[in-house]
Amino acid sequence: METPAPFVEPTPRRIRVRLNGRLVADSSRALLLVRYDAHGLPTYFLPLEDVLPGTLADEAPGRRGGRTWTVRAGGRQAPGAAWTYPDPAGPLAALANHVTFSWQELEWYEEDERALVHARDPHKRVDTLRSSRRVQVFAGGRQVADSIRPLLLFETGLPTRYYLPFEDVRTDLLEASDTVTACPYKGTARYWSLRAGDVFVRDAAWSYPDPVPEIPKIRDLLCFFNERVDLVVDGVRLQRPQTVWSVTSAA
Repeated sequence: METPAPFVEPTPRRIRVRLNGRLVADSSRALLLVRYDAHGLPTYFLPLEDVLPGTLADEAPGRRGGRTWTVRAGGRQAPGAAWTYPDPAGPLAALANHVTFSWQELEWYEEDERALVHARDPHKRVDTLRSSRRVQVFAGGRQVADSIRPLLLFETGLPTRYYLPFEDVRTDLLEASDTVTACPYKGTARYWSLRAGDVFVRDAAWSYPDPVPEIPKIRDLLCFFNERVDLVVDGVRLQRPQTVWSVTSAA
């Protein structure tokens, strides 16, 4: 799937940024940068005028002509956790005199709710539909799952994902993984690796034990990476898609 070009648009949401609970910036006129590339994911840029005085210090050269700043608040500091583009051009020109912050080191809020991982793209949809399709999962020639009650998740720009009840999965072939990831659209996921005969697929499947309120139907269901195992839907074997999750440790 072709990666869309970055673009900037206003957001109607009030955006606040905190460091260790102390307010750093508060804006009702933030800009949303939507991008999916090697340079980053969607994020908000706030006018420099909406940053509390004294919170940005130690300006230094950054990547691609940008500048980085240390963020200070309440006796705490996060070096290089803010950055600006003094002379943005083309589709990013509107970001002049705006600043963004690290999503790992600072806390972001959309209105009064905490936002995690990165800004949510308003042009991206996540829909879930219950289905009676027969979904089978195979690895190393061995059947791992067989279900006629999958939940299909459709997410803009990604392959269809098939969430299955644990009761329809050979859980004796699964090994709990230490991997944990977070998604702003779905919540925090835990992972399982798969050992089927001589084949071992690390982090082959995931589940959301406590999804975000907007996507409640995926709770406690298991989903396998289409990229890492073989899925058969209504008797038709699906081609493995090529995505950023295609590469894994397998033996």
